[in-house]
Amino acid sequence: MTFEIGDKVIYPNHGLGIVERIEEKTILGTTGGFYHLRIVANETIVLVPVTNVDGVGLRRAISDDEVERLFGLLGDGKIDNHQNWKGRFKDNSDKMRSGSIFEVADVLKSLTFLAKSKSLSFREKRMLDRAKFLIISEVSEVMRETAPAIEVRVDTALERCFVTKARTAARAKVAKVVPRATASPVRRAARAS
Repeated sequence: MTFEIGDKVIYPNHGLGIVERIEEKTILGTTGGFYHLRIVANETIVLVPVTNVDGVGLRRAISDDEVERLFGLLGDGKIDNHQNWKGRFKDNSDKMRSGSIFEVADVLKSLTFLAKSKSLSFREKRMLDRAKFLIISEVSEVMRETAPAIEVRVDTALERCFVTKARTAARAKVAKVVPRATASPVRRAARAS
């Protein structure tokens, strides 16, 4: 994937950046092209080798259509919840490094859901905050809306997710009980014939 000066790109785990320059540099005796990215959140400059764009997960910001898909994913009621802290932290760390906003959304959902039932560790709390920041900053840039307005939409989608999950769990519980209750009259009818 190639970028041009002025392109808005996402650098995994750092957020939105703008390609300010593309130049040749010699580092440790090797000459190659580098993208100079200015990370919007903290105004830092990051150099990314042109040949390693895929390796670091650099990508374009999502489209308007993908924003709607993202909000659909945030509100769908499907939540990964590992019981094992180590496994959960490793999976979430991998998702955060992937560069995919949809993977980051999974982290946001699962950690927000977990935080409703117990206190998160310092590292998980920091990851939760980072996931929320990355989603809000990218979507607010794509939609050209303020971060607080996008945060309200994100929180609304997450609440819809938890309500949907609770309804699904309640239906599953009822479904286990109902067949036993309805089986008796069917059996009686079968015996009578």
